[in-house]
Amino acid sequence: MGVNISGILIKHETSIRENAGIKASLDAYNIIYQFLSSIRGENGEPLKDSNGNITSHLSGIFYRTSTLLENNIKPVFSFDGKPFYLKNETLRERKIIKEKNIEELKIAIENNDVGKIKSLSSRINYITPEIVDESKKLLDYMGIPWVQAPSEGEAQASYMSKTGVVDAVISQDYDCLLFGGKRILRNFTIYGKRKISGTGKFINISPEIIDLQETLEYNKITQNQLIDIGILVGTDFNQGIRGIGAKTALNLIKKYGNISEVLKFKDKSIDNLKEIQEFFENPPVENFHDPKFRMPEREKIIQFLCVEHGFSEKRISGILDLIEKNYSHQNQSSLDKFI
Repeated sequence: MGVNISGILIKHETSIRENAGIKASLDAYNIIYQFLSSIRGENGEPLKDSNGNITSHLSGIFYRTSTLLENNIKPVFSFDGKPFYLKNETLRERKIIKEKNIEELKIAIENNDVGKIKSLSSRINYITPEIVDESKKLLDYMGIPWVQAPSEGEAQASYMSKTGVVDAVISQDYDCLLFGGKRILRNFTIYGKRKISGTGKFINISPEIIDLQETLEYNKITQNQLIDIGILVGTDFNQGIRGIGAKTALNLIKKYGNISEVLKFKDKSIDNLKEIQEFFENPPVENFHDPKFRMPEREKIIQFLCVEHGFSEKRISGILDLIEKNYSHQNQSSLDKFI
């Protein structure tokens, strides 16, 4: 879900190649959900190995991470901890939607509605402890650092950008800006064509970059005012004020200065306002300042993906060859600069 403040953001088209040489944080749960939804077989089911174990997340993490590494972008993954308690309502709503999809899927199966079966199946995903553990194991084998956030993975990923541990956050959600992420790279894990849900139509998706400071200066607002705008529109932690979108919220905040004055003018209230503001300003995070990147452990990756989960050894080995060649090239370049 996240917060919809797209209408007031300054965006620039970019590409993976244009961002070569950076370190970028990612919300692991966010992209694992994307992979579970999008990487599926012809029957609409997630990819599975011969023992019936889901492998969509492993496929997504390996190939997408490999693409980033081949383009000299070093990813740091952030895993969710305990959700902020005010997110419970959002989680409850998501659960209701999932249960509704499950019931509709049963009907679609009874009616042998293949199109609807595939569509509904892609919306019903569960990130189990096993999926999380396997994802972390694969990242370890690939030499990719990850951090276990105490709370929201997105807040942790943004904190690493805010403090300069990484150069940008790769995310689809604008919440990263409310958490203080300096640069946001969107469409880096879903670039190409994306299907519009329920229509059968596709739209072109291109990578884009959003610079927090540029957006603040263009709109003549502060970071705290941006948080107030997000809260007025609605976040994962609160319902927004009905009828207020991003541009209206911006105008109100610029006119009245802060959300408290806007709410007085509107004769409205937002529960737990101070707590939500504080959470965006100072979320619980892990002090993770020195991510270490290592050469992939080829034999462990082949054992894990190919022997245990049935991936093509030829294809996996080919990708590993490219990654190792890229690492060698980077190391030689560093040595040349030193000499």
